[in-house]
Amino acid sequence: PAGSMALAASLLPPLLLLLLGRPGLGAPGQGAGTWSRFARLPYPQDQLFLHDTFPDGFLWGAGSAAYQTEGGWRQGGKGASVWDTFAHRPATPPGAAPPGPVGGDVASDSYNNLFRDVEALRRLGVSHYRFSLSWARLLPNGTAPPNPAGLAHYGRLLARLRELGVEPVVTLYHWDLPQALQDAFGGWASPVLPRLFRDYAELCFRHFGGQVRYWLTMDNPYVVAWHGYGTGRLPPGVRGGPRLGYLAAHHLLQAHAKVWHLYNDHFRPAQGGKVSIALSSHWIKPQRMTEKNIKECQKSLDFVLGWFAKPIFIDGDYPESMRSNLSSLLPAFSEAEKKYLKGTADFFSLSFGATLSFQLLDSHMKFQQLESISLRQLLYWINSEYNNPQIFIVENSWFVSGTTKKDDAKYIYYLKKFIMETLKAIRYDGVNVFGYTVWSLLDGFEWHRGYSIRRGLFYVDFQSHDKKLMPKSSVLFYQKLIEKNGFPPLPENQPIEGIFPCGFAWGIVDNYIQVDTTPAQFLDSSVYVWDVHQTKKLIKVDGVYAAKRKRHCVDFAAIRLQISLLQEMHVTHFHFSLKWSLILPLGNLSLINHTLVHYYQCFASELLRVNITPVVALWQPMVENQELPVSLAKYGAWENTGTVQAFVEYARFCFTSLGDHVKFWITMNEPSVKNLTYTAGHNLLKAHAKVWHVYDKEFRRSQKGKISIALQADWVEPACPFSRNDQEVADRILEFDIGWLAEPIFGNGDYPEVMRAWLHRINGADLYNFHLPYFSEDEKKLIRGSFDFFALSHYTTTLVGSEKEDAVKYDHYLEVQMINDITWLHSPSRAAVVPWGLRKLLKWVKSKYGDVPIYIMANGIDDDQNMVHDKLRVYYIQNYINEALKAYTLDDVNLQGYFVYSFNDKTAPKYGLYSYIANQYEPKPSLKHYREIIGNNGFPGPETPELLCPEEVASCSECHFFRTRKSLLAFISFVFVAFIVTIFFITYYSKRVERRYK
Repeated sequence: PAGSMALAASLLPPLLLLLLGRPGLGAPGQGAGTWSRFARLPYPQDQLFLHDTFPDGFLWGAGSAAYQTEGGWRQGGKGASVWDTFAHRPATPPGAAPPGPVGGDVASDSYNNLFRDVEALRRLGVSHYRFSLSWARLLPNGTAPPNPAGLAHYGRLLARLRELGVEPVVTLYHWDLPQALQDAFGGWASPVLPRLFRDYAELCFRHFGGQVRYWLTMDNPYVVAWHGYGTGRLPPGVRGGPRLGYLAAHHLLQAHAKVWHLYNDHFRPAQGGKVSIALSSHWIKPQRMTEKNIKECQKSLDFVLGWFAKPIFIDGDYPESMRSNLSSLLPAFSEAEKKYLKGTADFFSLSFGATLSFQLLDSHMKFQQLESISLRQLLYWINSEYNNPQIFIVENSWFVSGTTKKDDAKYIYYLKKFIMETLKAIRYDGVNVFGYTVWSLLDGFEWHRGYSIRRGLFYVDFQSHDKKLMPKSSVLFYQKLIEKNGFPPLPENQPIEGIFPCGFAWGIVDNYIQVDTTPAQFLDSSVYVWDVHQTKKLIKVDGVYAAKRKRHCVDFAAIRLQISLLQEMHVTHFHFSLKWSLILPLGNLSLINHTLVHYYQCFASELLRVNITPVVALWQPMVENQELPVSLAKYGAWENTGTVQAFVEYARFCFTSLGDHVKFWITMNEPSVKNLTYTAGHNLLKAHAKVWHVYDKEFRRSQKGKISIALQADWVEPACPFSRNDQEVADRILEFDIGWLAEPIFGNGDYPEVMRAWLHRINGADLYNFHLPYFSEDEKKLIRGSFDFFALSHYTTTLVGSEKEDAVKYDHYLEVQMINDITWLHSPSRAAVVPWGLRKLLKWVKSKYGDVPIYIMANGIDDDQNMVHDKLRVYYIQNYINEALKAYTLDDVNLQGYFVYSFNDKTAPKYGLYSYIANQYEPKPSLKHYREIIGNNGFPGPETPELLCPEEVASCSECHFFRTRKSLLAFISFVFVAFIVTIFFITYYSKRVERRYK
């Protein structure tokens, strides 16, 4: 049954993904299948949010790096690091925002606030904390003797973590090489460094190894080697070119291997820990899905991640693509070195996010392909390429502006995306990820970008003396996520079974119907002769005419076609708008387009003939002249009070001409508040109210119809659900977007108080000068209650925040930041598909305006012209209607009808349920799906009680006479049949008598 379709859809992705296969035994080059695999995953199911939890025992943590957060660069006997030297150069690091703190001299001052940081960890409820040891703090000269103060500092940190039950994940080297080693040996360019690094590691294992189970030898050797010794962008700033960059990487790999073997041979038996190396990577996608481009993508990953991962996880040597392309630039490993290097990691430690992606990735290493931030695909690639390793994500997040304080919505939604992708990699793709580390615990010095961005869960005021931590909204998000171990299914996320009431309006929308007043051939009174011998054509006979017959509505071929297409849908209602500018071209009754009016009359009557109720809007704004008569558009449009009276006259004419056929009126359809001035909106409301009263007093009794206004009403959600500021912004936008026109009509007859208060505030601050007009008491009385129902158009949901993050998407007038949840499904035009937003909107309307009858007059999504992507619309219709059913069933919203936008692609390209190609209409799969929902009146399940509805016949004025005189018609029919039978028998027997006498 249709009721179980949504539930089945929720189970579909894992089943289909299993059919597509999970990675088998990994091997170099196998990762190349990643791009084609993800290109053929089921759409849109694979892109939907996955409500599920992580495996039991999954590790949740946060991280930091010594130089970024510790500060205390001259405290406790610490020696200088290459970053200290680099930051103190006269030139500020690229991307930094002077004036401000210098490098990591003080940073977050974690060295003096150890218990502050640990308290933040306790508040989060993490299972582990990744931090790095400062080599220069423990060995100020890079070599013995050790610094007692440094050893004591990290000893205190580890002891406090043990008290809280937080697992330490310790990085030995996170970019801050002692400056003494750089000065004495040339840093990682020297073959001496691997041995010195081993000595440093031994010190750490001896002093701290009993309390540490997870060790990382170093972080992101790609950045250290390439930008530290190749390009010189980062410390120690050596511009040695590619050759020195590859040599430094060679020594980093050797150093890592020495430390792993040291631990494996001498410390593992007693301490029982694990050792790995934190490797960073980007993700890359092909410009086009060609074999050549995919090979280039594979090469890009080889040159960044594979450079270090393949020697460690596969065979001790560099990727083949590097060896074949770089020739003598790339150092060579001996066979003994390969054997020594191979297998020197107990798990795959991955860093992914804002440090490397779109920042420190060398452009040449993209190989003319497109960088992307798909963590899921990278995890799958690693799984395929490196023999299904256990993966520990030890650094991941994005960033927000350096000015963002508490409400870091952008950060939250990137975090949500990355964690969701990790969950999908585990549940859908069979990737073995056992831990996740958000970066970072608190704001700090962000390397080459200085303090211009923030990546912490906790806010740090770098200008303050005490450096107190303030939890951002992301703290609450991550905290709740850890508590729930993911995104468990919630009842409100599940589809429901049930049906709508009898008489529920199932409709379709066409902004403007196709108008073609060309008469049919049957109205041609001329006589023709068919030349069957020569031309084979019809030849008109001059001067000879047949009797003319009366015009009929079926003579309009365009109407017949549209009616037949609508019948195929099984809809009960059809919503379209009249063209005021064409019906009354001069804006008044001095010139009437009677032909067009007759066409509309015919269209409405033909709809009624096939039991489809016409829902007609008097006016819908369009781009050209707002769809007003030119004379009105030219003189101020809705700014001019004359347009109000002209609209009243036009409406009265339409009620008179079409009222016998139309019982469901919309005064104005989707007036766009984005393009309205306050004066125009004022006049528009008065025009609507006056038209409503005209219908109520002059036409309702005889025509027995209903009338209201239809407003566009997209839902607005606070970007940070825990933020009072964001909630206030969302409430403000709802009042400006919907309440502006709704409150006077459905509420108290005046504009929302929120609007007046806000405009008073910004006008008082001399920022703007916007005047919101006032209604007189009589006007309030006129407007208040001028409705029979609440009609709304709903397409999507928008997130809004209070903190300015992106200037392009920031509205200075309303002080609102538009935010995008990148985990949401989006259409080709980037409209967000958020079904639950419709339910929230309907509940909001009910809470504000009471138990008013509600019609969803338009709800739809765009697609591309590929029929495959009509699956998006199938999903959209299914789930939005299901949310509407929840509002009706669970929230007692008085929902009376639902209309899909739109009828066809000819009048609304990319939105139609019918495609229009080569002058032909073809039904899309979404049409058939909508028809099935209509047939079931919703989503009935096995437990849904059967609803017996009386058959309804659409109102037809011509049919009224016959329906009310059924007995008389039956008698007349009987007399007529008896008369025919009598005549037949008289004729029959008369002929028999004549033959007998002959």
